Amino acid sequence: MREEKIIQILKKIDALVVNDHFVYTSGKHGSAYIRKDKLYPFTKLTSKVCKMIAEQVKDWGIEIVVGPSVGGIVLSQWTAYHLSHITKKEVLSVFTEKSYDDVAIYDLQQKFKRGYDALVKGKRALVVEDLTNTGDSVKKVVEQVKNAGGTVVGVYVLVNRNPLDVHSEKMGAPFHSLGVFRAEAWDEKDCPLCKKGIPVNTTVGHGKEFLGKITENE
Repeated sequence: MREEKIIQILKKIDALVVNDHFVYTSGKHGSAYIRKDKLYPFTKLTSKVCKMIAEQVKDWGIEIVVGPSVGGIVLSQWTAYHLSHITKKEVLSVFTEKSYDDVAIYDLQQKFKRGYDALVKGKRALVVEDLTNTGDSVKKVVEQVKNAGGTVVGVYVLVNRNPLDVHSEKMGAPFHSLGVFRAEAWDEKDCPLCKKGIPVNTTVGHGKEFLGKITENE
């Protein structure tokens, strides 16, 4: 099977890291990590992948694109830009932000601020994100759009890492991805890397926060 174009792009910029011990945004552990932030400095490549999404959703009647901060902001802007050109209609771009009202590191909510909920109300929205591990973060954005009175016509991510568990039914909206990069993820208590004593990577992912949490609980 021919490798998906998005995976080719990520490999080209050395954004795929394997054979290490990582902590993901969800709090789960795994041996592979997609350094999606390495994509955004390359504006032509970022524009290219967002145009790929725009081409796929051009007939969906999208009026606004929503992405979670931080990376989703970039994707939302470029996708809305290309959709506006393709459809010859203005497509807006907004984003949600993390809410630190919650104490739990891995349970931060995504909420509209800056009055963006008013822009979402009554509009057909596309939710975009760079990748999904558990899908929980994207699902929170979908819920925020619905709470603001918008209609989520679809969710599009660059890479889905967990196709068995992350799908339309879980998202509460039609779910799509440009590519799939399967990588197993474990809860901390079940992590074979922890059991083998393999150190957590603190420069990539959320390993530093994870180790800080352990120190606090000791």
